[in-house]
Amino acid sequence: MRITATDRTSAASSSVTGGHDQQQYHDHQYGADDFDGIAPTTTMTASSSIIVDEEPGFSVDSRRLKSANLVSVSGASPTSKNAPKAADGDCLITSPSSPALTENCCLLRKPNGNNMKSKLSGVRGALQNRSLLVDLLAILFGVGAWIGVNSSFVQLPLLVVNAPEGWNLPSYLVVITQLGNLGPLLYTGLQKVRAFRDSYMIYAVLIVGTVGAICMAFLYEVTAHVFGAERSVAMFVCVFALALVGCTSSVLFMPYMGRFRAIYLITYLIGEGLSGFLPSIVALIQGVGGNAECIPNNSTDLDAPEFISYTPPPRFGSMEYFIFVFVVLIISTVAFTVLDNHPRCRKEYAAVVINHGNDYTYDNDHPTTHEKANGAVKVEQSKILSNRNYAYLMILLGILCMFGNGIFPSIQSYSCLPYGNVAYHLTVTLSTMANPVACFLAVFLPHTSIRAITSISLLSALFAVYALLTAFMSPSPPLMGRAIGDALVIATWTILIGLVSYVRLSITTVFRYQGGKSLVWVGAVTQIGSLLGSILSFSLVNFTDLFQQYYPC
Repeated sequence: MRITATDRTSAASSSVTGGHDQQQYHDHQYGADDFDGIAPTTTMTASSSIIVDEEPGFSVDSRRLKSANLVSVSGASPTSKNAPKAADGDCLITSPSSPALTENCCLLRKPNGNNMKSKLSGVRGALQNRSLLVDLLAILFGVGAWIGVNSSFVQLPLLVVNAPEGWNLPSYLVVITQLGNLGPLLYTGLQKVRAFRDSYMIYAVLIVGTVGAICMAFLYEVTAHVFGAERSVAMFVCVFALALVGCTSSVLFMPYMGRFRAIYLITYLIGEGLSGFLPSIVALIQGVGGNAECIPNNSTDLDAPEFISYTPPPRFGSMEYFIFVFVVLIISTVAFTVLDNHPRCRKEYAAVVINHGNDYTYDNDHPTTHEKANGAVKVEQSKILSNRNYAYLMILLGILCMFGNGIFPSIQSYSCLPYGNVAYHLTVTLSTMANPVACFLAVFLPHTSIRAITSISLLSALFAVYALLTAFMSPSPPLMGRAIGDALVIATWTILIGLVSYVRLSITTVFRYQGGKSLVWVGAVTQIGSLLGSILSFSLVNFTDLFQQYYPC
């Protein structure tokens, strides 16, 4: 028996590359009006988990029959016959019609002092019913997923200064990051030839990322003459190695966590969010030294310019920054080693039979002690999208990925650098931090109705227009040289990236419960949109004159 699911947007690509089934992790429940134009399915009760069979197609009927229902732990119903009745003495104001109706017509009761105690006991129970060691290891393991890629983009304000590609460097890194999807394809091909333990593959991927990080620290300035020009070849190779870790984590890291109880997925996702948050915090401490200044050129060469650009140094350089990333990846590798081998961690496995790779069989007939303690599992009503809304959200997701993963990172330097190195530095770091913050908010403040998703998408389009306008008008964007212009471009990019991340996660959450091959289509559309955006932006930036670099001197 297998249960399919995905993590957040990036993990959906695992269904594209391997089509491996994954355990359904989240217990999110939708209200009656969460979707527009959708029909409810039946409600059923199971003891621990459900069987999900995937079939392709956009058919409403097929998705209704194969829809993955929401799973939540059932408790005592408020209307249960066994529910305790309130004592008559608890009623302060009774119905004047009949004392016999007091129980049903009590207008005001005494505050129940047991509510707070029950909530506190529930919190204590939740902490007692899990291993804090596994929580810590899962967080450290998740940090290693995307910290390499995120740190490379966060460091761009310093890298573009000396790189021969100049402001075009982000467009190169975007394309190289997309090439990291060769990792999931290679993994899928190896699984068809010979089955490997997924833990062995994870060790290999983490080692590749760790070596890439330390090489990046010492070789990022090494260039080579390629295709008639100097290129940052060493940097490109290192970024490709780091991208392999992030892209392959979709088909390795998340499915690996499927052998553990579902509560540990949340802590893993916290770690994955920190992989974008930590590099940004360190980059804020690092700084960029300040904006470029024009100083007299003391060169004796008669052909040399009279003034040259000088940028004050940051608190520490890119070498120290990538050494920090290297140390984090070592810690993540050690954490995974302990997570994979420690007997205490193995006790936190779900009722699962591990075959090979990420092929798990969940045993409903022999639940674990924790699953027995949680009681029966109730499958709530799920909602099925109409064909029109299904296709609409798929197209919207593709457009968001095309801009969010491809176009926006490539042109951000042209939009922000005319305002100064400080503005560009703050934009990159804060927008990178906005991504995990938006995903965190999407968990606690979900908006999964078609109307809400469309409204937020239109709002993000307004910020996108201004961001694109500043890039196209480079090297003389609006309000250049003014504090209000700096603040406006920083706020625009930070809010824009946050909104795009929020909408993408909301759409992925909707498709999580549609059944069939919905997650396969989500992964395909995500990768296709990102690839098209990176190719389009690379072509526009490097082979047209739409974007012009600003020279302070």
